Amino acid sequence: MSEQTCAIIFGGTGFIGTFFAEHLLSSGKYSKVYLFDIEPLQEKTSSFRKKFVASLTGAHFICGDVRNPITWIPKEKVTLIANFAAVHREPGHEDIEYYKTNILGAEHVCDWAERVNCETIIFTSSISPYGPGEQEKDEDTLPVPVTAYGSSKLAAEKIHQIWLAADKSRRHLVIVRPGVVFGPGEGGNVSRLIKAVIGRYFFYMGNKDTRKAGTYVKELCLAITWVLKIQIERREHFSLFNMSMNPGPSIQEYVHTVCKVAEIHRNVVGIPYRVILCASYCIDFIAKPVGIKHPFSPVRIQKLVRSNNIVPKFLIENEYPYKYSQESAFNDWKASCPEEWK
Repeated sequence: MSEQTCAIIFGGTGFIGTFFAEHLLSSGKYSKVYLFDIEPLQEKTSSFRKKFVASLTGAHFICGDVRNPITWIPKEKVTLIANFAAVHREPGHEDIEYYKTNILGAEHVCDWAERVNCETIIFTSSISPYGPGEQEKDEDTLPVPVTAYGSSKLAAEKIHQIWLAADKSRRHLVIVRPGVVFGPGEGGNVSRLIKAVIGRYFFYMGNKDTRKAGTYVKELCLAITWVLKIQIERREHFSLFNMSMNPGPSIQEYVHTVCKVAEIHRNVVGIPYRVILCASYCIDFIAKPVGIKHPFSPVRIQKLVRSNNIVPKFLIENEYPYKYSQESAFNDWKASCPEEWK
């Protein structure tokens, strides 16, 4: 390599950031990959992810906060910026926290890209800007966010597009709107569903056919670089795409696949939604004042009966070659981290 080049991942020690770092390092295109984040790993991070990050030879941690102007400058030429830094879990944060991190972070990352003369940015947005609704939504659907998270992500998209517009002849921007991203060490919605099904405390509540757009974290990494590659080949400069399995599985399909991969049989019974919702409020009322964490948040219960019926139209029309089915993704997850499937 005649010139030392590097990639910067803002939010680099997060779930998606660490897998994307491995993906970039395995490509051999970068001298270094920098993981820019507030801290190396949080205390609550799973043991799998701690070992996984420790194994990333060639990744270098840089301590910083995207909510503040970024002053650090690497010695190498920056040829790729991936902005994954975000406050994203719902529930879990005050409204102002989503705006402070997601909007200020976008502004500071774009300002920094200008300073280091980087011409390529990848930004992970969300399907949350589309807002709730049972109808199918693709990239042409008008976003109507109803939460602070969705609104802040849509605003952050526009900030990145302003950066692109300042020099559209040279710059490249990829914005991805993923559904729920799952995989080893994730600890989110799909992890909770797996534990609930295996632990026999998952119940249907009239939501068997509710569709939930989602993608395996390794598939997400593959799709991002694939979209960037075809963008450059076509001499285009902007891509926005939804990321999900096609079609997004129903809750029942998630449950059946969990049972198949875990090699278990579960007769999942149905309980009226209102009964479970009322119970969740009661549990939350008792648990919250004493700081007890539990998997029965009323917000999460409400989300379980609402479809995220997101269509990855861009990937379909451009014939993206999916590597993982839902079953093969779960099998790969189980092989990588069997302790999360017990």
